[in-house]
Amino acid sequence: MNHRNVLVTGANGFVGRAVCDYLAHKGHTVSGAARNPKTVPVVARPRLIGDLGPDTDWMDALFNVDVVVHLAARAHVMSEDPETAAAAYATVNTEGTLHLAEAAASAGIKRFIFVSTIKVNGESTDLRPFTELDVAMPADPYAVSKWEAEMALWQVARAFKMEVVVLRPPLIYGPGVKGNFRSLLDLLNYRLPLPLGGIRNKRSLIFVGNLAGAIEVCLTHPHAPGETFLVKDDESLSTSKLIRRIDHAAGRRSRLFPVPRFILRLFGLLTGKSEAVARLTESLTVDDGRIRARLNWQPDFSTDHGLKETVLWHKKLLRDAKVRKRPPKKEPHP
Repeated sequence: MNHRNVLVTGANGFVGRAVCDYLAHKGHTVSGAARNPKTVPVVARPRLIGDLGPDTDWMDALFNVDVVVHLAARAHVMSEDPETAAAAYATVNTEGTLHLAEAAASAGIKRFIFVSTIKVNGESTDLRPFTELDVAMPADPYAVSKWEAEMALWQVARAFKMEVVVLRPPLIYGPGVKGNFRSLLDLLNYRLPLPLGGIRNKRSLIFVGNLAGAIEVCLTHPHAPGETFLVKDDESLSTSKLIRRIDHAAGRRSRLFPVPRFILRLFGLLTGKSEAVARLTESLTVDDGRIRARLNWQPDFSTDHGLKETVLWHKKLLRDAKVRKRPPKKEPHP
């Protein structure tokens, strides 16, 4: 059996929890690195670390580990000022990753899997999907920090003969999702008419369970080291089709009406929401043929399954929030 002792960084995050569960289900021995051991999934052995950066002490966390799956990162936030955020991204995502990789190599770790981002390739596609052979075009400090982390990892791989694998996922969704996808779920729950019925773009995305499956294949496959792989679900959807699929999973009718894209862009410009409008209207597609051919990987779950799981989680989240807000029942007077 090809079972491994795996350290997952960011184990208490949205992606980390799903990856820990998946790897444990496949028979791997999983440890989870986090600042608070109580937040690590029950399937993983907690490994206590401090803040992620160039001075993090990894010695205890790396004990008896075969493979590191590095998920922990400073996430991209659209509202951040690029200049002030750049240094923080570099400290955590670039310097922190380099420091961990060097510590892992010194500890004799055999393989290091780094989850980067499709934003390294760029922000949008036009005539064809992104591939691993494209020239990197990171457009913001977050993407730059991930790209520089990738470059640092290849240097460590050459210097220490450690096997490195890089995955670049597009938008990740699933139970526990945050950020833009969670905001979309919240918005759709209000049942408001939305001016997105005429959007005919295409965007690749990946269910967190499918990303976990890709990571698991990369743990042991002999053809994974030295490769960068783009991953996605089987389908790429337009914004309007994605909304309709989410609403269908939630058992409700979509309320969309068409508005020309140039008007939406003008609205984004006037309101300072140009980046958000671009994500809703532009295309970003991924060609995952390389990982399918090299590692014989394919997604475990359909997009509809992933959306259904995500919607069920979101409904439960809303129900639980309502319960917490209810005032306590008054006891009747004797």
